[in-house]
Amino acid sequence: MLRCLRAERKRSPDLLAPDGIIIVRAIANDLLMDLFTQLDLEKTAVLLDVDGTIVDIGPSPTEVQLADGLLETLKRLFDLTGGAIALVSGRPITDIDRLFAPLRLPAIGGHGAEMRLRDNEVFFWARPLPQNLRQRLAEGANIGPGIVVEDKDYSLALHYRKSPKLAESLRRHVATSRAAFPNEPTELLLGKAMFQVKRPGINKGDSIRKLMAHPPFAGRVPVFIGDDITDESVFEVLPEIGGKGFSVSRYFPGLTGIFRNPAHVRDALQALADSR
Repeated sequence: MLRCLRAERKRSPDLLAPDGIIIVRAIANDLLMDLFTQLDLEKTAVLLDVDGTIVDIGPSPTEVQLADGLLETLKRLFDLTGGAIALVSGRPITDIDRLFAPLRLPAIGGHGAEMRLRDNEVFFWARPLPQNLRQRLAEGANIGPGIVVEDKDYSLALHYRKSPKLAESLRRHVATSRAAFPNEPTELLLGKAMFQVKRPGINKGDSIRKLMAHPPFAGRVPVFIGDDITDESVFEVLPEIGGKGFSVSRYFPGLTGIFRNPAHVRDALQALADSR
């Protein structure tokens, strides 16, 4: 499969995103769709990133919409997998639930800071950032119009999709803000037109490893679809837990396949659900 992907990459030049990840042009094909729809749902755990993977990126986190039929597809896959499907997002779980209401799936939120299993018990893996640090970071919105602040308690994200020219000024503000709290352990997470300050040692990959130890996920093959550098930790951990990774338009080492865009992912999920 990867031989086919690499061959097509040679015919269409790649692009380099600001975060350093290779963006590949339309390389997914019918072979990829056939491979995906042949997954054995009785033995598979379906793990899905949200924004940029099954949901189209919006101007800000609050300005996104679910495509028609997506909720029905996810509910169908929940039933077919015996509940072994989870949403894996940088959003807090409460925000995931708001977006996908009335559906409430198992979830990993906050880039791995929290996890909810099928019984609705939520585990928290990170302490909240101090309020004064979050306030200092949030002042980045004053740099110029279009910067969106997303305060998640245990992290804070500054989105500049509406004002890409302010990226460098915002980066300097984030660096200065972190330096003002030298005794507070934090790390910077880059995303699509986003700077996020969070607790160190928290990531999606480690949380997926924990998720896979619990029923109904335990003993299944984890199949993850993600789209950007915030999902890199998952692609890195998949080989050691026997998983398969798919991405959306970007190349990561060890992938099973690459989808063109979120619409292509949604088509594949619907085809997988309808094939049973």
